[in-house]
Amino acid sequence: MSTNTIYPDNFDELKTQVREAGLLERVPIRGSIEMIATILSMIIALSTAPLWNPILLALFLTLIFTRSVFVSHDLLHTQYFKNKALSKKLSYPFSALILSNSSSWWDYKHNVNHHTYCNIVEKDEDILALNGAFTHDRKGDSPFLKKYKHIVFWGAMFFMFPAFIAQSYNFVIKRKLWGELALMLLHWPLVWGTLYYQLGGMDTLIVAIVMNFVLSPWLSFGFITNHLGCETFNEEEAKTFSWMELQMRGSRSLTGGAIVHWFYGGLNTQIEHHLFPKAPRFHLLKVQEMTRDFAKKHNLPYFETTPLMAYVQINDAIKKY
Repeated sequence: MSTNTIYPDNFDELKTQVREAGLLERVPIRGSIEMIATILSMIIALSTAPLWNPILLALFLTLIFTRSVFVSHDLLHTQYFKNKALSKKLSYPFSALILSNSSSWWDYKHNVNHHTYCNIVEKDEDILALNGAFTHDRKGDSPFLKKYKHIVFWGAMFFMFPAFIAQSYNFVIKRKLWGELALMLLHWPLVWGTLYYQLGGMDTLIVAIVMNFVLSPWLSFGFITNHLGCETFNEEEAKTFSWMELQMRGSRSLTGGAIVHWFYGGLNTQIEHHLFPKAPRFHLLKVQEMTRDFAKKHNLPYFETTPLMAYVQINDAIKKY
C-alpha cells in the first residue's frame, strides 16, 4: 500500500475520543488475572508433566509460552501498570524465566526503536528481513536469496523463537546485564531440567521439538503481518510526517473479531497499537472501531485486510526482491 494523501495533524481529536471512552486507562486487575493464570498454568504443566502425552504437553506449554510473550509485551508497554520500573520487573517471570528472553532487549528493539521509527529504513530493524526485501528501494542483491527467497523467508518462520533467544543473550552479554542474564539462565533448570527429571531425555526432546515448530510459526506468522509489505520511508522523508501519519502508513491491521484478537495477542490491531501503545490489549478492538470511523470521516487511508490476504501481500513483496 502507498498513498499520496495529505494527513491532517489532527491526532489529538482521535486521542481525545479514545481517552474519553476510557480506553487508555490501565487494567491492573485484568492484567494481574492474566499474569497469575499464566504462572499457575506453568506450575500445573510442570508439576503434572508425567501425566501428559508428550505432544499434548508440548501444545499446552506452547499456549503458555505464547501468552507469556503477549503478557511481557503488554507489561513493557505499561498497559497494566503506569510505573515503568515496576512493569519491567513484573515482566521478568514471563520473559526471563518462562521464555529465557530478555525484557531489556525487547524494550530497546521494539519499544524504543520500532515504535519510534516505524518502518524507517535506517532505524527500524524489524523491516530489514530477507536482506532488505521489504524496504522501499529493494536493497537486496544476493544471488542466493534471489533464487531461494521464498524458501528462506517462509522457512525461517519455524525458527523465530530460537532466534529471539539468541538475540536476547547477545544483547544482555554485550550490555553486561548480568542480573537479567542470571534470570534467563534459570529458565533452563526450572523448565527443561524439571521436564528432563520427570520425563527422561526422549520425551523431553519430543516436547522441545513440537513446541518449537508450533510456537515459532505462531509468533512469527503473527508478527510479520504487522508491517512487512507496508510502506517504508527513509529518515529524511519520515521527518515530514506527523506521529499519526507515520504510524498509520507504516502499519497494517487485520479484520476479524475476538478469536483473531486472541490468536494474535492484540497485534492484529496494529495501527491502533502503534497510535496508542499504552492502550491495553483488551481495549484495542474498541479503539479499532473508533480509529476506522475517524479515518473514514477524514478520508484517510486505513490499511486493513484479512490475515490470509496479509500473507499474500507479504509474498507478493518477496517476489519483487
